Amino acid sequence: MGNEESSMVDDSTRPSVLEGRNVEAVAKYIKERNVQRIVVMVGAGISTSAGIPDFRSPDTGLYANLAFLDLEEPEDVFDIGFFRQNPKPFYALAHELYPGRYRPTIAHSFIKLLYDKGLLLKHFTQNIDCLERQAGLPGDIIVEAHGSFATQRCIECKTPYPDEEMQKKVQHGEVPYCLVPQCNGLVKPDIVFFGESLPPSFFESRDLPEQADLCIVMGTSLSVQPFASLPVLCKRGTPRVLINMQQVGGLGSRPDDVLILGDIDAGVRKFAKAMGWEEELEALWEVTNPDPKAREAENAPVPSRDERLRQEVDRLTADVERTLNLTESYQQRVREKLGEPSESSFIKVDSQEQSREGGLDHVFPHLARESR
Repeated sequence: MGNEESSMVDDSTRPSVLEGRNVEAVAKYIKERNVQRIVVMVGAGISTSAGIPDFRSPDTGLYANLAFLDLEEPEDVFDIGFFRQNPKPFYALAHELYPGRYRPTIAHSFIKLLYDKGLLLKHFTQNIDCLERQAGLPGDIIVEAHGSFATQRCIECKTPYPDEEMQKKVQHGEVPYCLVPQCNGLVKPDIVFFGESLPPSFFESRDLPEQADLCIVMGTSLSVQPFASLPVLCKRGTPRVLINMQQVGGLGSRPDDVLILGDIDAGVRKFAKAMGWEEELEALWEVTNPDPKAREAENAPVPSRDERLRQEVDRLTADVERTLNLTESYQQRVREKLGEPSESSFIKVDSQEQSREGGLDHVFPHLARESR
């Protein structure tokens, strides 16, 4: 899908602050009003082009790995009660997801550019991948609503655990334990598991959207509360920009809402172009790329519209085929484990998997069952 701007907004009311419901009007608003309090809210969609796998991606082996871990439900790996009893499945998964394996996207660099220009009031993220930090955004400007791999601590005495030691343990597939001798409790990254509360920083920062001059929402379905309520907290008359594959969360219903629908990286570049920041943004993103060969690939000619369409069709076709193959493979493994050839066992697994409202979205949004 190409960029489709403002095509789904409610046109029954005229903008009260912007000159029009388009990105050029937003850019003019930022420049003429000297906007310096932008709040950004993001979800899994801004990390998709980095290669962060979803929960069922067969190429990464994440779901396939879970099939061998003796779990009644895949969600058990993110349940704090299950973790206390058996932390090994989580650390098998953490080995595949730990920060450092993926490069930030152009969207992450766009957020860093807002910060560098003194325009960013706060960045709210549902993601745990730490790509904002890797893009150079300081931790104190980020609210990681569902936690992240950035820090870790003992789940018993809450003593922080050293970053370097954590990295070594994850790389070697080992379970870390508290370094306090009299404790020796399990160590877990500060990621929100089932059975845990959201971090205090989220609730402490919930008044900031009301103070914003502009709200930018990117790469999220806005279907998981309480994060989904953040854009609603912006005052009437505060422009809200949605850069997303589809319209979500009631965005587009206010007179000063602007929708940039389609590929998120393309939408970010469109925003940067309207601001006159194209070269700065690309240079900032280039800093995050340590691979010279990847740089050469990025400087290759941009594919035509027909070429991009063919690539997308090929990708979707391959995804469907891989998913079907994974489903058959997974069912066969379940049959072997249960010793039951009947279809009822798979129905049971599927019904259990759906039993928790929202699935994994409120904990691992980049592992969501549906692509953003």
